[in-house]
Amino acid sequence: MTEPTAALQEQVASLGPFFAFEMHAAGSELPSPWRTLSEVARAESGVLRERVTAVRAALAAGSGRPAEAVELRVAASVAHLGLVARIISPMLGLAALHGLPSRPPILDELGWHSGLGGAFPLSLPRETVAAAATSGTGSVAGAGAGAVGDMLDGPIGDLVDAVAAYSVSRRILWGNVASAVNGAAAGIVSAAPALARPARAAALLFLRRPQLRDAYTLDVRNGRFRRRSCCLIYRAAPDAAGATCGDCVLVRPRP
Repeated sequence: MTEPTAALQEQVASLGPFFAFEMHAAGSELPSPWRTLSEVARAESGVLRERVTAVRAALAAGSGRPAEAVELRVAASVAHLGLVARIISPMLGLAALHGLPSRPPILDELGWHSGLGGAFPLSLPRETVAAAATSGTGSVAGAGAGAVGDMLDGPIGDLVDAVAAYSVSRRILWGNVASAVNGAAAGIVSAAPALARPARAAALLFLRRPQLRDAYTLDVRNGRFRRRSCCLIYRAAPDAAGATCGDCVLVRPRP
């Protein structure tokens, strides 16, 4: 018989690549090439600068230009959006399927190995998944607000602090977080329409927190989400004339 954590891991992974994760025992030493995500938030490790530099080069290569043609803060914002989306997506998937664990993992407890061009490999503590598996199907409000607050004050806030050092406005960075939450919920609804209600309920637990409350607008008539800041990716194109994201503040809302 499949153990609860493995079964839940498979269910979450079925929602898409940004939701998939591996598992490890809490407190165990991660085998190479796995590393802890906490290194990203430590300036002295150089890992965040390495990732921002790689994102900058990739953005510039898309238009056949040298890396220096893309502002460093643009690459930092794009890198940040990718990092927070990768952390938030599986947690929202767990919440929609069963519930949030009472204590979400901190960066020291999350494993990763870096890679560009999609969802990088991520590993969660098995104990975190076990806590979600036993929290009761659809019990989004159970550990709810406390767990969400711990995530935003903990691992997500740590990444905001780290990337803000690259001259990226915190308004933009918290807008990235709000966008990642909404994007994860939309991904769940698309992959599993039956989970629409718990996915949206879990997303609102995040979006109503003080850090995100002013980062977006949500039209209750049609559910259209629009952030109040831009992730800056349009500036990576020549003459800062690139395409904008669908939820961007620069996109004219439909009537």
